[in-house]
Amino acid sequence: MRKHFALALLAAASFAPALAMPAAAGNVTQEGNGTQLALGDSVPFGYNPLIVAGGGAGNPNNFIGYPEIVAKALQLDDVNAACPGETSFGFISLTGLDNGCRPYRHFFPLHVSYTTAQLDYAINFLQTHDRVQLVTMTIGANDLFKLQSGCHFVVACEIAGLPATVAAAEANLRAIYGQIRNVAHYTGDLVTLTYYTTSPDPLTTLAVSLLNAHLVSATLAYNGKVADGFGAFQVASAPFAGSPCAAGLLIVTSPGVCDVHPSPKGRDLLAGAVVSSVPDLSAGMH
Repeated sequence: MRKHFALALLAAASFAPALAMPAAAGNVTQEGNGTQLALGDSVPFGYNPLIVAGGGAGNPNNFIGYPEIVAKALQLDDVNAACPGETSFGFISLTGLDNGCRPYRHFFPLHVSYTTAQLDYAINFLQTHDRVQLVTMTIGANDLFKLQSGCHFVVACEIAGLPATVAAAEANLRAIYGQIRNVAHYTGDLVTLTYYTTSPDPLTTLAVSLLNAHLVSATLAYNGKVADGFGAFQVASAPFAGSPCAAGLLIVTSPGVCDVHPSPKGRDLLAGAVVSSVPDLSAGMH
């Protein structure tokens, strides 16, 4: 199946409940340490289609995303509110454009439990927890995939719709960060992780690069920091003709075929980019 953009729709073949396990506590621990609040889509969630296919989606602890690695490296408590399939629209409103987050939430638990839009959860959490030192965000790629599916994978249509799609993602991220800074009054580190390209395909790289540029613009406007996930994958993929699949950075679903989500190696690379973007927090590590 051709994929021109960074992330595809949830790869689960069925949203039928797999295991009737209780929702995890969301890795929330006593706030003796500082806290990291992770926001966004399937990448920070740690989504793995093999785990879903194997019936393990009932236990969110089976999914380990880059925020868990970052929190451990920086000695922060981890609160991961990410949702697989979340778009920048769905992040803001439960009636916004969705690419699978709401069905996933209906059938499977997230790392933390909430019934509101992810933005509402984030604002409430920041208003009620004063030891948050890091907020991370990965959002927007599902906006691209909705464009792709809406175009029925017709490349000319995708290209025509790309400027408006990435502009809307930037506007949404500005609205999100505006509330984080001005409503929740969060003044700590706010980091956007840029998306990686999933193949050396020029259109994929173009779309991801354009999206990233808009996300960076929104981030800098709200005194945020940028973690270069795109660059980290590019460097690691270079010896493999630019293929992150061949470089072992993506989940292998069959011999020579990769999913769009990062493998443990790719996840750790993304985590390293986040840690590198917050030298103030890294300096405080023992």
